[in-house]
Amino acid sequence: MSPLGRSVMDAATLQTFTSPVVLFFVLGLLAAFARSDLAIPEAIAKGMSLYLMAAIGLKGGVAVSKSGIDSTVLIALALGIAASFLMPFIANIALKEFAKLDRINAGAVAAHYGSVSVVTFVTAVEIFEAQGKPPGGYMVAVMAAMETPAILTGLLLARGLGSKDGQRTSDMLHEVLFNASVVLLLGAFAIGMIAGAEGFGDVAPFFEAGFKGVLCLFLLDMGLIAARRMMDARAITWRLVVIAIGLPLFNGSIGTAAAAACGLDVGSAAALGVLCASASYIAVPAAMRLALPEADPGIYLTMSLSITFPFNILINIGLISILASALTGDPGSVGAIP
Repeated sequence: MSPLGRSVMDAATLQTFTSPVVLFFVLGLLAAFARSDLAIPEAIAKGMSLYLMAAIGLKGGVAVSKSGIDSTVLIALALGIAASFLMPFIANIALKEFAKLDRINAGAVAAHYGSVSVVTFVTAVEIFEAQGKPPGGYMVAVMAAMETPAILTGLLLARGLGSKDGQRTSDMLHEVLFNASVVLLLGAFAIGMIAGAEGFGDVAPFFEAGFKGVLCLFLLDMGLIAARRMMDARAITWRLVVIAIGLPLFNGSIGTAAAAACGLDVGSAAALGVLCASASYIAVPAAMRLALPEADPGIYLTMSLSITFPFNILINIGLISILASALTGDPGSVGAIP
């Protein structure tokens, strides 16, 4: 590797591991592994989640109101939706052939690895902005669009959508399309687009000043939850651990490369890579609980929340940052440490 390449990698790694957002997540992991009684009340955690989704949706909508909807936005949306439909097929092959999961559990887990993690995306955006390469605001819409397609693919892989499952499928689709995260993200995004920068200025102090602090506390809570679930896991084999790490690496690389090839800027290419690398642990588990009650939550929740989520936060976001910079020919931004 050239001296420039080494300096870029070192800067990206330093930026990731010195970020307060990541360090609070590490604190949560360490506290849980040490069996501390540290905890954040569920009501407060839910309030922080609502705040973060509203803030990211609003800021994304404002950004799009400034730039408008052009071919770049449509390309990013097409890439995201296509990835969400197709990635579960890749996961399903690995889960059935390598991990030897049955058809139901393989389909349920595969759906998680085609959908997205909002918290992973928000964390990545904060890191990329600190590195001097903010993603386009339209990536919020891409994130929301990637929630649902993977669930449909996962159901098809698990058992198809026959007439006997018609009512259950209808209920599941309603829950997915109108669940709290989708409604709030898209609603806040639309409000941001309508209000524009001028209208957003009235509420900007609330949604901007406290954003990073709330995100730190939220990730502290996520670290506690991820570590405690990992310690309680019983159904996870080493093969599933390999898949839970291998899929984010593969999907993230493919997503970043596709975005760079289609002309997205470095920050947006990295953001799409992170979306492809992430795994849902909110919307998809809720849908699987309704549509595939016989699937084992101990497998799909532990893989997505306790293995893939920490791996992405601690390691993979930094790797995707480096890859996006290399593929878009913009290595200088990686070292821009404020």
